[in-house]
Amino acid sequence: MAKPYNFTIFLTFSLISLTLLPTNHAIFSRSISKEELGIKEDDKLTHLTFYFHDTLSGPNPSALPIAKAKITDKSPTTFGALAMIDDPLTEGPKITSKLVGRAQGMYGFADQEEPALIMMMNFMFLEGEFNGSTLNVMGRDAMSDSARELAVVGGTGAFRFAKGYVQLKTVTFDQKSGDAVVLFNVFVNHASTSFKIESDNGGSTGSSTSDGAPLSSQASLSLMVSSFSFIIISLLYLCIF
Repeated sequence: MAKPYNFTIFLTFSLISLTLLPTNHAIFSRSISKEELGIKEDDKLTHLTFYFHDTLSGPNPSALPIAKAKITDKSPTTFGALAMIDDPLTEGPKITSKLVGRAQGMYGFADQEEPALIMMMNFMFLEGEFNGSTLNVMGRDAMSDSARELAVVGGTGAFRFAKGYVQLKTVTFDQKSGDAVVLFNVFVNHASTSFKIESDNGGSTGSSTSDGAPLSSQASLSLMVSSFSFIIISLLYLCIF
């Protein structure tokens, strides 16, 4: 039978080992390598060209007014009006052209002096190597200018860590209905990554924690060493006592 002080020693070593085990709490800040995320050293520069169809008229509009201010109807620039959009993005200028994605988000008339929009939207791609990936775009669209620019502020999937800009040029605009077709030239710098977008039947490559964060090699090693130490101490206690 083990003596009380031997059991005390065993219990002490066991508690020390348990404190070395990593917890499930997220680490607030730590440095990670590009390899942990499956990112290659060189970023990738991509140029995308498509046509944006903003349709307010007809039985199935892709842009819907959702709010306006008290002064909007009297404003020469429609200041204060907001619209939600789900606009098709096509390969060519005609709506019947091949669908490559959708622009989803909203825009608002944000200038009291000239017609200008604040645009906040996601480009959700449905075709080719970027199928399932998104780009997040935001900026000012002065509609009377022949050419405008928006900023690419982020992305998902193949466009993780995206940054860049979008050049806009109006192709057609109907003054009466407000319907417009706009040419978008997107220049985006993004991570060249081996990660795949997760599907319902499987996860992406690479190790991760239960909350989806990548599990570093240091954390993995700590977990293995701590667990092994606890097992060894337990076996030694059983053999000796």
